[in-house]
Amino acid sequence: MNPILGMRGAVVAPHSLAAQAGLDILREGGNAIEATIAVASTLAVVYPHMTGIGGDGFWLMHQSGKPMMSIDACGATGAAVNSDLYQGMDSIPWRGPLAANTVAGTVSGWGAAYAHSRTQWGGKLPFAKLLESAIHYARHGFAVTHSQEENTRNKLAELVNQPHFARTFLKDGQVPVYGQRHAFPELAATLEQIAHAGAEDFYRGDLAQQIGKDLAAVGSAVTAQDLAAHHAQIKPPLQLKISSATLYNMAPPTQGLASLMILGTYDRIRQPGWSPDNVPGIHALVEATKQAFIQRDRYVTDPAHMPIDAQSLLSVNRLDGMAAAVPLDRASPWPAPSSDGDTTWMGVVDDQGRAVSMIQSIYFEFGSGVVLPQSGFWWQNRGCSFDLRPNRLRSLAPGRKPFHTLNPAMAQLDDGRLLVYGTMGGEGQPQTQAAVFARYAWGGHHVRSAIAAPRWLLGRTWAEQSTSLKLESRFPEATIQALRALGHPVEVVSDFDERMGHAGALVLHPDGWIEGGEDPRSDGCVAAW
Repeated sequence: MNPILGMRGAVVAPHSLAAQAGLDILREGGNAIEATIAVASTLAVVYPHMTGIGGDGFWLMHQSGKPMMSIDACGATGAAVNSDLYQGMDSIPWRGPLAANTVAGTVSGWGAAYAHSRTQWGGKLPFAKLLESAIHYARHGFAVTHSQEENTRNKLAELVNQPHFARTFLKDGQVPVYGQRHAFPELAATLEQIAHAGAEDFYRGDLAQQIGKDLAAVGSAVTAQDLAAHHAQIKPPLQLKISSATLYNMAPPTQGLASLMILGTYDRIRQPGWSPDNVPGIHALVEATKQAFIQRDRYVTDPAHMPIDAQSLLSVNRLDGMAAAVPLDRASPWPAPSSDGDTTWMGVVDDQGRAVSMIQSIYFEFGSGVVLPQSGFWWQNRGCSFDLRPNRLRSLAPGRKPFHTLNPAMAQLDDGRLLVYGTMGGEGQPQTQAAVFARYAWGGHHVRSAIAAPRWLLGRTWAEQSTSLKLESRFPEATIQALRALGHPVEVVSDFDERMGHAGALVLHPDGWIEGGEDPRSDGCVAAW
């Protein structure tokens, strides 16, 4: 498996049609932001169990000679969303109208990125051009993947009775099977409206009024007024200098802090010969993950409610303390905090060396399961991560952003290479990012093998409830047994297990050529020219 090579641009996405849609935009003279919008909108159609326009999104944007920038397109809870909605409940339901309690921010991220492209990157393509592939597949259909079939079948019992789910995702009452044509005509019309009226229309135009009526019809507490109050934010990302690179990731409300902490901690304790392919390296990365998750679950929430600046949590003293707490000879006790998530990550590099790492999500597979009857898209359930108990880190309150597992990544290596990388996978996202970076930067892997090599996962992720240390079966038996001997509760899973996430990466070299790698656990590819 050699890397895919390009000279004029490259796109990586977890569905091949989406990657090719992005490449089409690059060939038309579009930049990395414009191509990303094409990828993201196409994924919202052809990978519907993983993403959609009813979710949230986060962006990292690189331009040579300029500071790295990010876009926070996370929606907050509606003004009428409070604990009174959940009287008699211990927690927010995972599915249904009561789970559809936060504004969908994804489209606002497309709009903010498009505006940045026009003013800062010289973008010239019409917004409607960027949505052409998505509209085509929504109207005329696409071939169902194994992933869509299996996720629909596995979750059907809890989704089939949600508003308008069956008519949208089933065919004559049956789960659509691999290769069958599937279309979303109402979604096609909504995407056409966004294409011609702009992303703003989703929040403050005719489409916003229709969405507001749809939300009321299905019983969600989110209103058109909540949509009108939402705006994406462009802001600096978090960053961390380690021994061979500067790492970039999203600030709260995402867990990007944890992704940086894992690598910052591991960099302090790693020894020659350690790698994510052998016992000492895996053990150290798992233990660094535990330390990072403890910090994450102590501090990360809506940034407006954080008592401490997230960047300050990456101080030398704090990371030194985390490194000192890592036991090298045994597995430490693990309280197993958990977060689920269904997500798509994508990366683009254009012919000017500009790059985007972007992730968008509906949280669980199919989100809340609620489909808007006229607008034809499904709403996220990100707000079910709120705590109904008062005075907690992530207590439910009106106008509050939920905690997000989403965190797109980039790394500027000291030798001039730019690594654009990320994955879906809930709790697994920071762990897979750590494995990909460590394998590529320190472990002797090229970018494609760094993604394809066997992975592990501590805790549960988007489709999993157990809290064991899962290892793909391609790890040697000796490695598995040695980790068990250290006290890790190892569970062996399949050889290329989708629970390990759908990762991807692009490397831009200083003299302009590009390498890419996709995840064989997904339906994706690298499209380059």
